[in-house]
Amino acid sequence: MEKRWLEKVKQRFKHDVAAGEGALGAGRDDLGRAFEGFVRRERLIMKAADMETCVDQLFAEITGYGPLEAVFDDPEITEVMVNGPDSVFVERAGLIEPAAICFADNAAIVDLAERMLGPLGLRVDESVPYADGRLLDGSRVNVILPPLAVDGPVLTVRRFPARALTAEELVAAEFLTRSQLRLLGGAVAAKRSLVISGGTGSGKTTLLNVLAGFIPAAERIVTIEDTAELRLGKAHVIRLQSRPRNLEGFGEVTIRDLVRNALRMRPDRIIVGEVRGAEALDMIQAMNTGHAGSLTTVHANSCEDALRRLEVMMAASDIHVPFNALRDMLSATVEMIVQTERDKRGVRHVTGVFDVAAGAYV
Repeated sequence: MEKRWLEKVKQRFKHDVAAGEGALGAGRDDLGRAFEGFVRRERLIMKAADMETCVDQLFAEITGYGPLEAVFDDPEITEVMVNGPDSVFVERAGLIEPAAICFADNAAIVDLAERMLGPLGLRVDESVPYADGRLLDGSRVNVILPPLAVDGPVLTVRRFPARALTAEELVAAEFLTRSQLRLLGGAVAAKRSLVISGGTGSGKTTLLNVLAGFIPAAERIVTIEDTAELRLGKAHVIRLQSRPRNLEGFGEVTIRDLVRNALRMRPDRIIVGEVRGAEALDMIQAMNTGHAGSLTTVHANSCEDALRRLEVMMAASDIHVPFNALRDMLSATVEMIVQTERDKRGVRHVTGVFDVAAGAYV
Protein backbone atom coordinates (compact mmCIF):
# COMPACT_ATOMS: atom_id res chain seq x y z
CA MET A 1 0.00 0.00 0.00
CA GLU A 2 2.87 2.40 0.78
CA LYS A 3 4.32 1.95 -2.70
CA ARG A 4 0.94 2.71 -4.24
CA TRP A 5 0.61 5.84 -2.04
CA LEU A 6 4.04 7.05 -3.16
CA GLU A 7 2.98 6.55 -6.78
CA LYS A 8 -0.11 8.67 -6.13
CA VAL A 9 2.06 11.42 -4.63
CA LYS A 10 4.29 11.37 -7.71
CA GLN A 11 1.28 11.63 -10.02
CA ARG A 12 -0.07 14.63 -8.05
CA PHE A 13 3.34 16.30 -8.27
CA LYS A 14 3.51 15.77 -12.04
CA HIS A 15 -0.04 17.11 -12.37
CA ASP A 16 0.95 20.27 -10.48
CA VAL A 17 4.00 20.77 -12.69
CA ALA A 18 1.91 20.27 -15.83
CA ALA A 19 -0.61 22.81 -14.49
CA GLY A 20 2.18 25.36 -14.07
CA GLU A 21 2.25 25.30 -10.28
CA GLY A 22 5.88 24.27 -10.17
CA ALA A 23 9.01 24.67 -12.27
CA LEU A 24 11.57 22.03 -13.11
CA GLY A 25 15.22 22.56 -13.87
CA ALA A 26 17.36 20.31 -16.00
CA GLY A 27 19.00 18.21 -13.30
CA ARG A 28 18.10 15.89 -10.47
CA ASP A 29 18.89 18.51 -7.81
CA ASP A 30 16.44 20.93 -9.43
CA LEU A 31 13.81 18.20 -9.46
CA GLY A 32 14.53 17.43 -5.80
CA ARG A 33 14.01 21.06 -4.77
CA ALA A 34 10.75 21.27 -6.71
CA PHE A 35 9.50 18.08 -5.09
CA GLU A 36 10.39 19.31 -1.60
CA GLY A 37 8.40 22.47 -2.28
CA PHE A 38 5.42 20.41 -3.41
CA VAL A 39 5.55 18.27 -0.24
CA ARG A 40 5.56 21.41 1.95
CA ARG A 41 2.66 22.99 0.05
CA GLU A 42 0.59 19.84 0.30
CA ARG A 43 1.55 19.39 3.97
CA LEU A 44 2.46 15.77 3.35
CA ILE A 45 4.32 13.72 5.95
CA MET A 46 7.10 11.82 4.23
CA LYS A 47 10.25 10.12 5.40
CA ALA A 48 13.47 11.49 3.94
CA ALA A 49 14.16 8.08 2.37
CA ASP A 50 10.74 8.07 0.69
CA MET A 51 11.33 11.55 -0.68
CA GLU A 52 14.68 10.47 -2.13
CA THR A 53 13.01 7.41 -3.65
CA CYS A 54 10.29 9.54 -5.23
CA VAL A 55 12.81 11.99 -6.69
CA ASP A 56 14.93 9.15 -8.08
CA GLN A 57 11.88 7.56 -9.67
CA LEU A 58 10.59 10.85 -11.05
CA PHE A 59 13.98 11.58 -12.58
CA ALA A 60 14.00 8.10 -14.12
CA GLU A 61 10.53 8.67 -15.54
CA ILE A 62 11.61 11.94 -17.12
CA THR A 63 14.95 10.77 -18.49
CA GLY A 64 14.54 6.99 -18.77
CA TYR A 65 12.12 4.10 -18.28
CA GLY A 66 10.49 5.14 -15.04
CA PRO A 67 9.75 2.29 -12.60
CA LEU A 68 11.64 -0.09 -14.90
CA GLU A 69 14.85 1.94 -14.88
CA ALA A 70 16.39 -0.23 -12.12
CA VAL A 71 15.50 -3.35 -14.11
CA PHE A 72 17.40 -2.09 -17.13
CA ASP A 73 20.43 -1.52 -14.90
CA ASP A 74 20.43 -5.17 -13.76
CA PRO A 75 22.33 -7.35 -16.28
CA GLU A 76 20.96 -10.57 -14.74
CA ILE A 77 17.36 -9.80 -15.74
CA THR A 78 16.50 -11.18 -19.17
CA GLU A 79 12.75 -10.54 -19.34
CA VAL A 80 10.38 -7.97 -17.84
CA MET A 81 6.62 -8.63 -17.78
CA VAL A 82 4.27 -5.84 -16.73
CA ASN A 83 0.83 -7.42 -16.36
CA GLY A 84 -0.75 -4.54 -14.43
CA PRO A 85 0.08 -1.68 -12.04
CA ASP A 86 0.78 -4.06 -9.13
CA SER A 87 1.74 -7.10 -11.18
CA VAL A 88 5.31 -6.95 -12.50
CA PHE A 89 7.48 -10.02 -12.99
CA VAL A 90 11.06 -10.50 -14.15
CA GLU A 91 13.05 -13.46 -15.38
CA ARG A 92 16.41 -13.99 -13.72
CA ALA A 93 18.65 -17.00 -14.39
CA GLY A 94 15.80 -18.67 -16.28
CA LEU A 95 13.28 -18.36 -13.42
CA ILE A 96 10.34 -15.96 -13.23
CA GLU A 97 9.86 -14.04 -9.99
CA PRO A 98 7.73 -11.08 -8.84
CA ALA A 99 9.46 -7.70 -8.85
CA ALA A 100 9.20 -5.01 -6.18
CA ILE A 101 7.93 -2.55 -8.78
CA CYS A 102 4.55 -0.90 -9.22
CA PHE A 103 2.88 1.68 -11.43
CA ALA A 104 0.36 4.28 -10.29
CA ASP A 105 -2.31 2.98 -12.67
CA ASN A 106 -2.87 1.60 -16.16
CA ALA A 107 -2.34 5.04 -17.67
CA ALA A 108 1.23 5.07 -16.29
CA ILE A 109 1.94 1.79 -18.09
CA VAL A 110 0.59 3.18 -21.36
CA ASP A 111 2.64 6.35 -20.88
CA LEU A 112 5.83 4.33 -20.46
CA ALA A 113 4.97 2.17 -23.49
CA GLU A 114 4.48 5.28 -25.61
CA ARG A 115 7.82 6.72 -24.46
CA MET A 116 9.52 3.45 -25.38
CA LEU A 117 7.88 3.21 -28.80
CA GLY A 118 8.02 6.91 -29.74
CA PRO A 119 11.73 7.04 -30.68
CA LEU A 120 11.19 3.92 -32.81
CA GLY A 121 8.54 5.65 -34.91
CA LEU A 122 5.84 3.40 -33.45
CA ARG A 123 2.70 4.07 -31.44
CA VAL A 124 -0.18 2.22 -29.83
CA ASP A 125 -3.75 3.41 -29.46
CA GLU A 126 -7.30 2.15 -29.92
CA SER A 127 -6.89 1.85 -33.69
CA VAL A 128 -3.60 -0.09 -33.44
CA PRO A 129 -3.67 -1.66 -29.96
CA TYR A 130 -0.44 -3.65 -30.19
CA ALA A 131 3.14 -3.08 -31.32
CA ASP A 132 6.56 -4.75 -31.46
CA GLY A 133 9.84 -2.91 -31.55
CA ARG A 134 13.54 -3.01 -30.77
CA LEU A 135 14.88 -0.49 -28.27
CA LEU A 136 18.18 1.30 -28.76
CA ASP A 137 19.96 -1.15 -26.43
CA GLY A 138 18.73 -4.08 -28.53
CA SER A 139 15.94 -5.13 -26.16
CA ARG A 140 12.70 -6.30 -27.77
CA VAL A 141 9.50 -4.65 -26.54
CA ASN A 142 5.90 -5.78 -27.05
CA VAL A 143 2.86 -3.76 -26.02
CA ILE A 144 -0.81 -4.75 -26.19
CA LEU A 145 -3.72 -2.61 -25.03
CA PRO A 146 -7.40 -3.13 -24.22
CA PRO A 147 -9.73 -4.36 -25.57
CA LEU A 148 -7.29 -6.99 -26.86
CA ALA A 149 -5.72 -7.21 -23.39
CA VAL A 150 -8.84 -7.79 -21.30
CA ASP A 151 -7.52 -6.73 -17.88
CA GLY A 152 -5.49 -3.72 -18.94
CA PRO A 153 -2.31 -2.84 -20.87
CA VAL A 154 0.50 -5.41 -20.93
CA LEU A 155 4.15 -4.53 -21.53
CA THR A 156 6.79 -7.20 -22.16
CA VAL A 157 10.50 -6.55 -22.68
CA ARG A 158 12.97 -9.24 -23.74
CA ARG A 159 16.50 -8.20 -22.88
CA PHE A 160 19.75 -9.56 -24.28
CA PRO A 161 23.26 -9.77 -22.85
CA ALA A 162 25.72 -7.04 -23.75
CA ARG A 163 27.62 -9.57 -25.83
CA ALA A 164 26.73 -12.85 -27.48
CA LEU A 165 27.67 -16.02 -25.60
CA THR A 166 30.46 -18.13 -27.04
CA ALA A 167 30.42 -21.84 -27.83
CA GLU A 168 32.73 -22.55 -24.90
CA GLU A 169 30.43 -20.68 -22.53
CA LEU A 170 27.46 -22.76 -23.68
CA VAL A 171 29.42 -25.95 -23.02
CA ALA A 172 30.51 -24.67 -19.59
CA ALA A 173 26.87 -23.84 -18.78
CA GLU A 174 25.90 -27.40 -19.83
CA PHE A 175 23.60 -26.01 -22.51
CA LEU A 176 25.04 -28.70 -24.77
CA THR A 177 27.83 -31.26 -24.55
CA ARG A 178 31.17 -30.89 -26.28
CA SER A 179 30.33 -33.83 -28.57
CA GLN A 180 27.05 -32.14 -29.55
CA LEU A 181 28.95 -28.94 -30.28
CA ARG A 182 31.42 -30.80 -32.51
CA LEU A 183 28.56 -32.55 -34.32
CA LEU A 184 26.52 -29.41 -34.91
CA GLY A 185 29.49 -27.16 -35.66
CA GLY A 186 30.78 -29.66 -38.19
CA ALA A 187 27.32 -29.91 -39.77
CA VAL A 188 27.10 -26.13 -40.18
CA ALA A 189 30.61 -25.92 -41.64
CA ALA A 190 29.70 -28.72 -44.07
CA LYS A 191 26.61 -26.77 -45.25
CA ARG A 192 24.01 -29.08 -43.77
CA SER A 193 20.69 -27.31 -43.30
CA LEU A 194 19.59 -27.13 -39.64
CA VAL A 195 16.40 -26.19 -37.83
CA ILE A 196 16.53 -25.34 -34.12
CA SER A 197 13.29 -26.21 -32.32
CA GLY A 198 12.05 -25.39 -28.84
CA GLY A 199 9.67 -23.44 -26.66
CA THR A 200 9.71 -19.75 -25.79
CA GLY A 201 12.86 -18.76 -23.92
CA SER A 202 14.51 -22.16 -24.44
CA GLY A 203 17.67 -20.72 -25.98
CA LYS A 204 16.93 -21.16 -29.69
CA THR A 205 18.33 -17.79 -30.74
CA THR A 206 21.35 -18.17 -28.44
CA LEU A 207 22.21 -21.52 -30.04
CA LEU A 208 21.54 -20.19 -33.55
CA ASN A 209 23.97 -17.34 -32.92
CA VAL A 210 26.69 -19.74 -31.74
CA LEU A 211 26.23 -22.25 -34.57
CA ALA A 212 26.35 -19.47 -37.16
CA GLY A 213 29.86 -18.84 -35.91
CA PHE A 214 30.95 -22.06 -37.67
CA ILE A 215 30.06 -20.64 -41.09
CA PRO A 216 33.31 -19.98 -43.01
CA ALA A 217 34.35 -16.34 -42.93
CA ALA A 218 34.36 -15.99 -46.73
CA GLU A 219 30.65 -16.73 -47.09
CA ARG A 220 28.00 -14.04 -47.54
CA ILE A 221 25.21 -14.33 -44.95
CA VAL A 222 21.79 -12.69 -45.02
CA THR A 223 19.88 -12.72 -41.71
CA ILE A 224 16.12 -12.10 -41.61
CA GLU A 225 14.26 -11.35 -38.36
CA ASP A 226 11.16 -9.67 -36.97
CA THR A 227 13.38 -7.77 -34.55
CA ALA A 228 17.13 -7.93 -35.12
CA GLU A 229 18.63 -10.03 -32.33
CA LEU A 230 21.39 -12.06 -33.98
CA ARG A 231 24.96 -10.87 -33.52
CA LEU A 232 27.12 -13.10 -35.66
CA GLY A 233 30.43 -11.28 -35.44
CA LYS A 234 31.11 -11.97 -39.12
CA ALA A 235 32.53 -9.55 -41.67
CA HIS A 236 30.09 -10.33 -44.51
CA VAL A 237 26.62 -10.19 -42.94
CA ILE A 238 23.54 -8.40 -44.29
CA ARG A 239 20.87 -7.89 -41.59
CA LEU A 240 17.24 -7.54 -42.69
CA GLN A 241 14.30 -6.77 -40.42
CA SER A 242 10.58 -6.97 -41.18
CA ARG A 243 8.30 -3.97 -40.77
CA PRO A 244 4.68 -3.77 -39.55
CA ARG A 245 2.05 -1.83 -41.44
CA ASN A 246 1.71 1.86 -40.64
CA LEU A 247 -1.30 3.63 -39.12
CA GLU A 248 -2.94 3.84 -42.55
CA GLY A 249 -2.57 0.08 -43.01
CA PHE A 250 0.24 0.26 -45.57
CA GLY A 251 3.97 -0.36 -45.72
CA GLU A 252 4.10 -3.84 -44.18
CA VAL A 253 7.14 -5.91 -45.12
CA THR A 254 6.89 -9.53 -43.98
CA ILE A 255 9.50 -12.18 -43.30
CA ARG A 256 8.29 -13.86 -46.48
CA ASP A 257 8.94 -10.68 -48.51
CA LEU A 258 12.45 -10.50 -47.11
CA VAL A 259 13.21 -14.18 -47.82
CA ARG A 260 12.22 -13.66 -51.44
CA ASN A 261 14.29 -10.49 -51.65
CA ALA A 262 17.29 -12.20 -50.05
CA LEU A 263 17.43 -14.65 -52.95
CA ARG A 264 18.36 -11.71 -55.19
CA MET A 265 21.21 -10.64 -52.93
CA ARG A 266 23.61 -13.45 -53.83
CA PRO A 267 23.67 -15.07 -50.36
CA ASP A 268 25.69 -18.15 -49.55
CA ARG A 269 23.53 -18.71 -46.48
CA ILE A 270 20.15 -17.40 -45.37
CA ILE A 271 19.38 -17.32 -41.65
CA VAL A 272 15.76 -16.72 -40.65
CA GLY A 273 15.45 -15.91 -36.97
CA GLU A 274 12.14 -17.76 -36.73
CA VAL A 275 9.63 -19.16 -39.21
CA ARG A 276 6.00 -18.82 -38.18
CA GLY A 277 3.94 -19.06 -41.34
CA ALA A 278 3.94 -19.34 -45.12
CA GLU A 279 7.53 -18.07 -45.32
CA ALA A 280 8.51 -21.64 -44.36
CA LEU A 281 7.91 -22.71 -47.98
CA ASP A 282 10.13 -19.93 -49.33
CA MET A 283 12.82 -20.82 -46.81
CA ILE A 284 12.75 -24.53 -47.70
CA GLN A 285 12.77 -23.72 -51.42
CA ALA A 286 15.78 -21.47 -50.89
CA MET A 287 17.60 -24.29 -49.06
CA ASN A 288 16.72 -26.61 -51.96
CA THR A 289 17.93 -24.30 -54.73
CA GLY A 290 21.56 -23.56 -54.01
CA HIS A 291 21.46 -22.21 -50.45
CA ALA A 292 22.24 -25.35 -48.49
CA GLY A 293 23.51 -24.81 -44.98
CA SER A 294 20.87 -22.23 -44.14
CA LEU A 295 19.54 -22.04 -40.59
CA THR A 296 16.29 -21.15 -38.85
CA THR A 297 14.29 -21.74 -35.68
CA VAL A 298 10.73 -22.87 -35.02
CA HIS A 299 8.50 -23.19 -31.97
CA ALA A 300 7.81 -26.87 -31.30
CA ASN A 301 7.86 -29.36 -28.42
CA SER A 302 9.99 -32.01 -30.13
CA CYS A 303 11.97 -32.63 -33.30
CA GLU A 304 9.10 -34.64 -34.76
CA ASP A 305 6.66 -31.84 -33.90
CA ALA A 306 8.98 -29.38 -35.61
CA LEU A 307 8.77 -31.35 -38.87
CA ARG A 308 4.98 -31.48 -38.65
CA ARG A 309 4.77 -27.75 -37.92
CA LEU A 310 6.98 -26.96 -40.90
CA GLU A 311 4.74 -29.11 -43.10
CA VAL A 312 1.63 -27.25 -41.95
CA MET A 313 3.26 -23.84 -42.40
CA MET A 314 4.43 -24.74 -45.90
CA ALA A 315 0.92 -25.89 -46.77
CA ALA A 316 -0.42 -22.48 -45.66
CA SER A 317 1.36 -20.80 -48.58
CA ASP A 318 -0.65 -19.41 -51.50
CA ILE A 319 1.43 -21.66 -53.76
CA HIS A 320 -0.63 -24.84 -53.97
CA VAL A 321 1.67 -27.84 -53.75
CA PRO A 322 0.41 -31.37 -52.95
CA PHE A 323 1.04 -32.24 -49.31
CA ASN A 324 3.10 -35.31 -50.21
CA ALA A 325 5.34 -33.17 -52.41
CA LEU A 326 5.80 -30.71 -49.53
CA ARG A 327 6.76 -33.56 -47.23
CA ASP A 328 9.27 -34.90 -49.75
CA MET A 329 10.76 -31.44 -50.25
CA LEU A 330 11.09 -30.94 -46.50
CA SER A 331 12.73 -34.30 -45.82
CA ALA A 332 15.14 -33.77 -48.73
CA THR A 333 16.14 -30.29 -47.56
CA VAL A 334 16.19 -30.13 -43.75
CA GLU A 335 18.96 -32.47 -42.63
CA MET A 336 19.07 -31.97 -38.87
CA ILE A 337 16.76 -30.69 -36.16
CA VAL A 338 18.08 -29.62 -32.77
CA GLN A 339 15.66 -29.55 -29.82
CA THR A 340 16.19 -27.08 -26.97
CA GLU A 341 14.39 -26.91 -23.64
CA ARG A 342 14.20 -24.82 -20.48
CA ASP A 343 13.63 -27.11 -17.49
CA LYS A 344 11.85 -26.39 -14.21
CA ARG A 345 15.05 -24.98 -12.71
CA GLY A 346 15.24 -22.44 -15.53
CA VAL A 347 18.28 -24.19 -17.05
CA ARG A 348 18.39 -24.29 -20.85
CA HIS A 349 19.89 -27.23 -22.69
CA VAL A 350 19.84 -29.27 -25.90
CA THR A 351 17.67 -32.35 -25.39
CA GLY A 352 18.27 -34.06 -28.72
CA VAL A 353 19.63 -33.91 -32.26
CA PHE A 354 17.49 -35.56 -34.93
CA ASP A 355 18.88 -36.77 -38.26
CA VAL A 356 15.94 -36.34 -40.64
CA ALA A 357 17.21 -38.68 -43.38
CA ALA A 358 17.88 -41.48 -40.88
CA GLY A 359 14.68 -40.76 -38.99
CA ALA A 360 16.53 -41.16 -35.72
CA TYR A 361 18.28 -39.22 -32.96
CA VAL A 362 22.06 -39.07 -33.10
